[in-house]
Amino acid sequence: MRVHIGTDHAGFELKQHLVSELTAKGYEVVDHGPAEYDPEDDYPVYCLPAAQAVVDDPGSLGIVIGGSGNGEAIAANKVDGVRCALAWSEETAKLGRLHNDANVISVGGRMHTPEEATGFIELFLETAFSGDARHQRRIDLLADYEAGR
Repeated sequence: MRVHIGTDHAGFELKQHLVSELTAKGYEVVDHGPAEYDPEDDYPVYCLPAAQAVVDDPGSLGIVIGGSGNGEAIAANKVDGVRCALAWSEETAKLGRLHNDANVISVGGRMHTPEEATGFIELFLETAFSGDARHQRRIDLLADYEAGR
């Protein structure tokens, strides 16, 4: 599976860790940056392209990381076709996929240890959408709203 990842300075170290960990586990990780640490960079510059790449690459998933993960989730959710879930626990990571068919996960790099964040992300990547009618209905309602219907 291809995984697109983007962050800002607050998630830079976690991103580097995740690229290494996920690659070792067989994921094809596409790093949308930044390539080096810059304490003044802005998350939309990296998170928007990572989210757009998920939409443009069917079957892929995405990861966006920042200090809290909030701004990064907001940015990713601006991209048509993205459903980004902010995960702060194993349960929220799993439910983001299982119930919401989220295709991007956002994690706060300053909120969790690298091991915790890696665990959330691995659960997200390994969990499939349940396909339950009630969950699909809700996703369809959101898609209709986005399309202006």
